Amino acid sequence: MKVLFIAAEADPFVKVGGLADVAGSLPLAIRSLPLDVRGSQPVDIRLIIPRHPGIEVRNARASATLEVPHRGGTLLARVFETRLQDIVVYLVDGQPIALSESVYSEEAEADADKYTFFSLAAARLGPSIGWEPDILHANDWHASLSIYAAAVEPRQSATRRPATLLTVHNLGFVGPDLTSQLDEFHLANRAAGLPRWAKARALPLGIWGADAIVAVSPTYAAEILTKGNGAGLEGFLRGRRARLQGILNGIDQRLYDPATDSALGANFSLADIGNRGRVKANLQARLGLLEDREAPLLAIISRLEHQKGIDLVFEALREPRIVQQRWKAVILGVGSREFETSAQQLQRDFPNRVRAEIRFDSELARQIYGGADLLLMPSRYEPCGLSQMIAMRYGCLPLVRATGGLRDTVVAGKTGFTFEKATSRALGNAMRTALMAFRKPEEWARMQRAAMNQDFSWDRSAALYYRLYESLLR
Repeated sequence: MKVLFIAAEADPFVKVGGLADVAGSLPLAIRSLPLDVRGSQPVDIRLIIPRHPGIEVRNARASATLEVPHRGGTLLARVFETRLQDIVVYLVDGQPIALSESVYSEEAEADADKYTFFSLAAARLGPSIGWEPDILHANDWHASLSIYAAAVEPRQSATRRPATLLTVHNLGFVGPDLTSQLDEFHLANRAAGLPRWAKARALPLGIWGADAIVAVSPTYAAEILTKGNGAGLEGFLRGRRARLQGILNGIDQRLYDPATDSALGANFSLADIGNRGRVKANLQARLGLLEDREAPLLAIISRLEHQKGIDLVFEALREPRIVQQRWKAVILGVGSREFETSAQQLQRDFPNRVRAEIRFDSELARQIYGGADLLLMPSRYEPCGLSQMIAMRYGCLPLVRATGGLRDTVVAGKTGFTFEKATSRALGNAMRTALMAFRKPEEWARMQRAAMNQDFSWDRSAALYYRLYESLLR
């Protein structure tokens, strides 16, 4: 079974968001499935990403050069090969990628040429390297045109068309209008049945062409069939319901392990959680907050965006019924200028209680997971979410809105706290419940142990993906 896993980013080569964690972990997990899961059939799964400027990979060798047809003349894609543990990794370079200054531009339109070129190179890779995949597994809009191209382009070799699978990490990002790119790269527009506005958008085209569609949690798979969460594609998706399923993302539990994580300064485990208090003390010192073990430390580790419900946190923390409670808070992340400014203003208004760290800092994030008491994730929608899984692994209880993968992973009163309506009042009510629970050490410790005991490894999800691969080949 030969699978080409196509993504815009993958850890450790390049990381901007959660997709990098998935692309850097899931192929390895699928490759490592035990024999009792995959039988005797090996899985030759390979990863392909753009060679974004700034990626420096030692021992990468030139593997192939292939042609991508273009109205202005054939564009050459240079493919380099390296490895991630025992997986072959391809890095695609070429003019549209080399001219880009970042993995993702602020405006998606600026990435149209780059990801069209990358997707078509991925779809055409097989004949140039003498390894033709049985399955193309693409992720999000940046790779979706590889699925579409496989459906509409003539085959480049005598082998049959590969089966295709598209994982939708966030339906809200359908990609820019690619009308000119479809013309310039000689891609016929045959996507019948899509809404008119979606006929030249990468993600809808990928959904149209895919043999199977995966949403990144079971609840999100159901939510995207509804008007409120379907991004205008709910009707089309309902017509393809038989091809849609939800498979929950996971985390690399060897990477996120409080027993070995050097970022914490003091390690702890489920069997010996005592050192967690030292991590909290070290974190408060690093943030310049007066140490107070009796005050719960609230945390936000997130993009500061409307989708994440960050404004609900700012409103809830200012409510008199919350202000009068005993707590401290740290906010880590970047996002819209409005929300960054609001976070900084919250620190100015509560200088002894709030710290706003407006940056991306993976080491500080891990220390926050290990030292904070409560992680706030009041997302308006959340396809899966990884932060709540990491937080539970580190004994930091999540307080989440019950949507998407948050609903699938957090059990109210057992491993965290949940609320339903996306309002600051509903969030405030849940916060009061959590703050009261914190004042009951035995109850809190019970919830911490239950949270840390959850298995969010990739093992189960990898097995589900493998079974889906098998069904596609049949």
